[in-house]
Amino acid sequence: MATKHEQILKYIYSLKVGSKISVRQLASDLQVSDGTAYRAIKEAENQGFVSTIERVGTIRIERKQKDNFEKLTYAEVINIVDGQVLGGRDGLHKTLNKFLIGAMQLEAMMQYTEPDSLLIVGNRVRAHELAIEKGAAVLITGGFDTEDSIKKLADEKQLPIISTSYDTFTVAAMINRAIYDQLIKKEIVFVQDILTPYDQLYYLYTHDKIERWYELNQISMHTRFPVVNENKRLCGVVTSKDIIGKDKSLTIEKVMTKSPQVVQEKTSIAYVAHMMVWEGIEVIPVVDTSYNLIGLVSRQDVLKALQEIQRQPQVGDTIDDIVASNLKAINEEQTAFETKVLPQMTNQLGTLSDGVFTAIITEASSRALLQMKKGNLVVETITVSFIKPVQIESTLIIKPKILETGRIYAKIDVSVYHEDKIVGKGLLMAQLIDR
Repeated sequence: MATKHEQILKYIYSLKVGSKISVRQLASDLQVSDGTAYRAIKEAENQGFVSTIERVGTIRIERKQKDNFEKLTYAEVINIVDGQVLGGRDGLHKTLNKFLIGAMQLEAMMQYTEPDSLLIVGNRVRAHELAIEKGAAVLITGGFDTEDSIKKLADEKQLPIISTSYDTFTVAAMINRAIYDQLIKKEIVFVQDILTPYDQLYYLYTHDKIERWYELNQISMHTRFPVVNENKRLCGVVTSKDIIGKDKSLTIEKVMTKSPQVVQEKTSIAYVAHMMVWEGIEVIPVVDTSYNLIGLVSRQDVLKALQEIQRQPQVGDTIDDIVASNLKAINEEQTAFETKVLPQMTNQLGTLSDGVFTAIITEASSRALLQMKKGNLVVETITVSFIKPVQIESTLIIKPKILETGRIYAKIDVSVYHEDKIVGKGLLMAQLIDR
């Protein structure tokens, strides 16, 4: 039987795209607590089925496919430009195909305005009206408003009119950067891209006899199978080592390996490869947040995916600029820092790159020394230990510890954590430059 959490998610998925969702209404309709409803909404948001917009609320959106990552919804545009909706709220879930800047004569502007596009323009009311009539949404820069009749027209056609306080150039740059970030994510291979889905799997039930393992082995030539209960919840994994020499009348539940290593759909392939190497396993079950089996990845799947990955070009700010702007002190003494792994900070595998990891250690060490009024540092040697790969969008805690300092030198030990687990260390020797 499905859990309440799963029932709520199923209900959210069934809602019409564009429907508004609230915790209180969901809890009332499905007779669950507000907390249970809230957790389900956040899960649906993480999966890309809903979007929460300030001053608008939470709405059901179309889940973005990977081949459509370079396109944005109007709801995403609002969050990017910190905008507010003036009209056409029911169209926020729609996807824009292109955007254009209205910095030309009105007649020329309309020649380039097409349905499902976004016109970025200032307080040119006539342009707002013509764009809506041609099936395009409007983003008004400079914080300007528009006429009520145009807002009404936008509501009728379900085409958003958005206002932002940013200027036109800044807005265009922000949208371009958002698309660029999405394109980086598009090239990262996740488990969901290579898994063998549940309906194509060979699996065993906990109540099956060992004899059933031999039957599946003859059919599939596989030696490793996931084990589930009647509700398809993963209970374990059984391999040839588990059943050799055992009575065939025994149930699988008595010989299987319980609590196996698992991954989820959004786990990067690089992380899976690391698990397989260090844990010495050939296959890993893929589960959802309720631990239901949804697929399987094998070592062969991972190796094939790694061979097909192409390196991504880096443009924009330097890595040092990105690291410095993203590193924040989490205490007044500046003995610990926090940073988030942005798309620009990853390698071609979708994990934190070695160079960025080194830059983070160096920046944290430099700030710790500056806090002690020891001046800036110039790195002489740095020894880095990579313990675990760090996935995109992970939050890291960096703790530099000054072991020794002199008038012109410093020795610093740096530990890096993710979810309270150490993922890397660095030992840095540096010369000091007086402030």
